[in-house]
Amino acid sequence: MKEPPQFEAKIQAPGELPRSLASVARPLVFTNGVFDVLHRGHVTYLARARALGAALVVALNSDASVRRLGKGADRPVNALADRLAVVAALESVDLATWFEEDTPLALIRACAPDVLVKGGDWPVERIVGASEVAARGGRVESIPFEHERSTSAFLDRIRRTGD
Repeated sequence: MKEPPQFEAKIQAPGELPRSLASVARPLVFTNGVFDVLHRGHVTYLARARALGAALVVALNSDASVRRLGKGADRPVNALADRLAVVAALESVDLATWFEEDTPLALIRACAPDVLVKGGDWPVERIVGASEVAARGGRVESIPFEHERSTSAFLDRIRRTGD
C-alpha cells in the first residue's frame, strides 16, 4: 500500500488544530482565505506571511462559507479537500485547516497566533481577530500585493473567452 503524501499530515481538522500547535515553532503566523484557484499572488502572499514568523497556519473557508461570500454561484471551483491539499503542499505552509463559519474568529482565538496576516486589500482595522491578537501583544499585518492576480478576474477572463 502506498504511503500518503507527506503534505497530507499538514492538514488538520479544526478541533485537532490546538493540539497540533504544541509542536509548531513560534512565533506563529495565521492567515485565512478561499485559495480557490491557486495563482502567483497566493503563493507569493503565503511566502511573505511565513517570513513574518517561524510557522504558518492557513485556514480555508469551507465550501459553504465560500458560497456565503457571494463570489458567484459556481464558487468555489475546487472543493475544500482539493484546496487544502494544494495549500498544504506549499513549502511555506506548516499547517492547513478550515472553518465553516463566515469568519475564522474561533480558530484565531484557539490558535492564539503571534502574527495575524491578510492581503493588501484588507486594512488592519478590518481584519477579523485583529483586536484579539493585539490585546495579547501580537502583531496584525496587511501584506501589500506584489502581483495583481485574482481568482475572480481569472474566471471572468475564462468566461469571456467562451462567449
